[in-house]
Amino acid sequence: MKNLLKITVILVDDGIATGATMIAAIGALKKRKVKKIIVAVPVGPKDTIEKLHQLVDEVICPYTPDDFFAIAQYFEKFEQVSDAEVIKILK
Repeated sequence: MKNLLKITVILVDDGIATGATMIAAIGALKKRKVKKIIVAVPVGPKDTIEKLHQLVDEVICPYTPDDFFAIAQYFEKFEQVSDAEVIKILK
């Protein structure tokens, strides 16, 4: 496994709910021994964001509502993106 000690990684998501996927990504990066891990999300529940603070160097989350239920409730438009659209964007 290649050592990435000089790399800072910023993990970005549209929001955090349970944090399970983000925690898995953080674990994978820690195995690669990256220099610094930053998590950036617009919204998430306080307890999950606090948990992430313990795992990474920095967490940027401007909104941690008390009544968090789902990420979609904080977006006017929150449609699924098809695999074909993702592939098109990545090309």
